[in-house]
Amino acid sequence: MDGRHRLTVLASLLVLAALVAGSAATGLSAPTPPPRRGGVLNFIVSAEPPSFDAHRETTFAVIHPVRPHYNLLVKFDPLNYPQVVPDLAESWRVSEDGLTYTFRVRSGVRFHDGSLLTSRDVKASLDKIIFPPQGVVSARQAAYEMVESISAPDPRTVVIRLKWASPSFLQNLASPFNWIYKAEILERDPRWYERNVMGTGPFRFKEYVRGSHWEGVRFENYWKRGRPYLDGYRALFISSPAAQTAAIRSGQALVEFRGFSPAQRDEVVQALGDRVVVQESGWLCNLLVVPNARRRPFDDARARRALTLAVDRWGGSRALSQISFLGPVGGVMRPGGPYATPEAELQRLAGFGRDIQAARQEARRLLREAGVPEGFEFTLKNRNIPMPYQPGGIYLIDQWRQVGLNPRHVIQETGPYLADLRAGNYDVAVDFTCDFYDDPDVQLAKFLSADRSPANYAGYTDRLLDGLYRQQSRERNPQRRLQIVRQFERRVLSDRAYQYHLLWWRRIVPHWKRLQGYKVGPSHYLEDLEEMWLTE
Repeated sequence: MDGRHRLTVLASLLVLAALVAGSAATGLSAPTPPPRRGGVLNFIVSAEPPSFDAHRETTFAVIHPVRPHYNLLVKFDPLNYPQVVPDLAESWRVSEDGLTYTFRVRSGVRFHDGSLLTSRDVKASLDKIIFPPQGVVSARQAAYEMVESISAPDPRTVVIRLKWASPSFLQNLASPFNWIYKAEILERDPRWYERNVMGTGPFRFKEYVRGSHWEGVRFENYWKRGRPYLDGYRALFISSPAAQTAAIRSGQALVEFRGFSPAQRDEVVQALGDRVVVQESGWLCNLLVVPNARRRPFDDARARRALTLAVDRWGGSRALSQISFLGPVGGVMRPGGPYATPEAELQRLAGFGRDIQAARQEARRLLREAGVPEGFEFTLKNRNIPMPYQPGGIYLIDQWRQVGLNPRHVIQETGPYLADLRAGNYDVAVDFTCDFYDDPDVQLAKFLSADRSPANYAGYTDRLLDGLYRQQSRERNPQRRLQIVRQFERRVLSDRAYQYHLLWWRRIVPHWKRLQGYKVGPSHYLEDLEEMWLTE
């Protein structure tokens, strides 16, 4: 690569760094005062929802503004993660063989239109997620392959029968995307919820002004006595990191629940001092590189493997962690988590070794073998959320140019971006995997064959991967399960190089001390506004 291009890349990264400049943090302090009722919470959301249906979507852009209108059957306790607690199910029991889950549904729960919720609504919602009708997208359908049937034998009972005992089924069921909808509406139109809102949650829908905000107000007939504490909330759509930082500094918003870069954190702390708290955590999120296996030359494993070999992840971790929340190097399971790949084993995967010169030499050889000419042009499709997509995309462009490729960076709004990925309208894409729980059933589902996982945008079919997924899901021996997960990882990231991680993320959430009842965790999908409140 010539010197002029290197200066261009460096300048681009410095511009991104300037958007989020700074460096330090504060911790939690002082005893928490008792909860107080009242007030409206303003918070930032970096993107707008592509649709309003969480069963279909995979992004925080639907969770953060829309989730407060809904309940789940069971959920993670946001203050004691990963404990699973009742939500619309007041209790449950599991058969001795682990194959039957029986849930007792709460009585007296009302939808926002005043109608009563019954087990029929729960069954209809879970059927839509696990057994979706023709033409309806369910992003997590593949993660529930162990489910045989769902029944509602009476208005307050839901029975879920499994094909095999799954140690993580209850946690999987607690997915923050598993919103409970109204059965009557689903029967009329299973896609109604893509553009409409009707739940049982702590807040009723007030308005959505595209490009500005989403607003909810307290549901006075909410089933949980004393909740929510807030009178309402206002989600402000702000994508620019500089504008986000300014909004927190000025008090226009009290928090951005997804996460800030180290520099944004430090700028907020410097400006607000002891009026702000910073909470940090590992993060079940990463940037994923997705070559389109339906397009030449990326239908050839050699070309896909060359792309991952060209990327210096260890050097990228050092550089990008200074200007973004990108950082940890890892495989299919979260670095630092219970299933993380040991570094020595990780380095044996294509693109994860430390000898970048040897890796790039191999990448050039594979490109020649695959018939990819020097200077080959292709498009890298990316999301218009500056943090961390744009620094990640700029870094990838630089890395691929060092092996003689000529990619073009195309950035789109979330809606069109996801529509193009679903339709296969791209060459290579920057995608993401963000999850709510450390478990292979959850993390591996995205990598299954495209006809089994709608969240797999790469377009390949691999029945060996599908079989390995089933094996690990059924395996009760933890060590044997880990071995199967490692086989799956080698095939998807290295041997076939279908999709591969750039870097995992590190979560940093600075917020005003006025916001109480919030505790950061390893997933930005688990924020629960019904437990949050504001001091005077």
